[in-house]
Amino acid sequence: MEMIEISPEKEEEEEKEETPVRSMFCLKRNMDLKSFDEKEDCFILDFNPFESLHLTHLSISNNHAEDLSVIAEKGQVACRDYPHSRHLCLKYPFETTPHENFCELCYCYVCDLAAPCNFWTEAEAEAEMGHCHASENTGNWKKLRILRKKKS
Repeated sequence: MEMIEISPEKEEEEEKEETPVRSMFCLKRNMDLKSFDEKEDCFILDFNPFESLHLTHLSISNNHAEDLSVIAEKGQVACRDYPHSRHLCLKYPFETTPHENFCELCYCYVCDLAAPCNFWTEAEAEAEMGHCHASENTGNWKKLRILRKKKS
């Protein structure tokens, strides 16, 4: 790691014993950014920290909003990269895709099991429709979910 220390001139230091100006470091490479960030309050980056951004992690959708375009994202997205109930799936938006579709991380809102559950497309005694249609905001799905949890 190459560091350049920037500090006030010696003449200024002699004039003022206490100066608000502190030494500052300039990082040239991305190698130790994390450890440096923990130790120093302020430093200059002489590189683009987002250069190694992987374009494969971008969520590309067919919804083209004129006012907003996501060109990059950093980190993980809860409803895409972690298990989620079907009605919250980003890969298959609940409002615009058939509810029977599910990704590898979807689970049944009612059963709390990986999709598809035994009642995914067929109605059970307590419900009029299959669990693929379940959402916390519509119908009696929330009550059915609580009832299932009490049974198990």
